[in-house]
Amino acid sequence: MTEPETGPHTPRRRSRTQLAVTGEQTTSLREVRRAVFFDRDGTLIRDVGYIKDPDQVELVPQAASVVRAINYALWAAIVVTNQSGIARGLLTELDYLAVKARVDDLLAERGAYVEAHYHCPHHPDFTGPCACRKPGTALYDLAAAEHAISLAESVWVGDRWRDIAPALHYGGQGILIPSATTPPEEIERARQEATVAPSLLDAVHLILHA
Repeated sequence: MTEPETGPHTPRRRSRTQLAVTGEQTTSLREVRRAVFFDRDGTLIRDVGYIKDPDQVELVPQAASVVRAINYALWAAIVVTNQSGIARGLLTELDYLAVKARVDDLLAERGAYVEAHYHCPHHPDFTGPCACRKPGTALYDLAAAEHAISLAESVWVGDRWRDIAPALHYGGQGILIPSATTPPEEIERARQEATVAPSLLDAVHLILHA
């Protein structure tokens, strides 16, 4: 699911017009950009469980600086997050929106912005299978269609394998930033099949200066 964009508009830049290919669909001719798909909990904000109180939102160190760097580089900064707490009845869509707004406010205070947020409110044990729960790709296809994103040129950043696995599907780049809750086997898999970075700052360096 997606919410309306917030924050300033992307600065004017030289047009890069080509076909925006999103899975099996092709949009009309329009400008195509690269994106960084950020996980939210444990990547941009501290993971405190099924967060529903906006006052609990705390950006991780360097989160705003990294998102701002992505903004300045004219990449789209997009958040994609699993929110199974909604399916479990632990929070509501309104709770999710309040937390999302707080994330946007904290970033805006530091001169950064996320262009779009997408979330999956499902869990297979409670709502049955879906195509949008990471590592499912439905939300990325939607983001690509709505924001003219070249998925093959984009980057996935998160603290769990499911956050970066879609990069392999699209031929993009996946960067795992291990947290205290990242299973060791997922770190090892990322070393073999993607990239491991010790921090968000290291990740953005790999993205913009590789």
